[in-house]
Amino acid sequence: MDGDKKKYFRQLEDLYGDEIFLSLNNNAEKFPTGLIKKDDPNRLSIFKDKIKNCLKCDLGNLRKNFVFGSGDPNASLLIIGEAPGEQEDLSGEPFVGRAGKLLDKMLLAINRSRNNDVFICNVLKCRPPENRDPKKEEIDECEPYLINQIDLIQPKLIVALGRIAGKTLLGVEKSLKEMRGVLHKYHSRSLIVTYHPAALLRNPNWKHGAWEDFKLIQKLLD
Repeated sequence: MDGDKKKYFRQLEDLYGDEIFLSLNNNAEKFPTGLIKKDDPNRLSIFKDKIKNCLKCDLGNLRKNFVFGSGDPNASLLIIGEAPGEQEDLSGEPFVGRAGKLLDKMLLAINRSRNNDVFICNVLKCRPPENRDPKKEEIDECEPYLINQIDLIQPKLIVALGRIAGKTLLGVEKSLKEMRGVLHKYHSRSLIVTYHPAALLRNPNWKHGAWEDFKLIQKLLD
């Protein structure tokens, strides 16, 4: 059995014990949520409980909190960052602190909030040391969790915040400028890339471009 297959079955065992999920669909999910009912109002909490003690990469031994994500389980808008930072690791919540407050204001401007038609999470669920960029092996272990979140939430639109999140999800080496203003696809969902709120705090002159992106987000959703 090759390494990818072993990893797949280890992930299934961690989630579902010795129960087996079978599908006759050739396009079956790489990391299925078939044993979690998608109409269960507690489906995200159930999934979180199944993965919150993950130790699949070294970050699991370093974290203070597993940052699953938070928001509306029926959100049409899924916002994804690259990884938790120091404040997120301490609180267990995504996008807190100054950058989180700015994100809240941006969402309010398009008539949404963290608990109103929005779910917020990261590609990685644990903080990399010193907020370094995620490593490929960390992404490989954690991205299936993100795909499961997408399957359970069923968002209409995904927004990647920042260059690292954008290039990680799209699997490309491009600048933020190249990725912005384009409607991409990720896991069969429409995706756009915009500025990370922390970058806007460092460079306020980028806020106009971010507002243009958020107007596009509102247009795509409404």
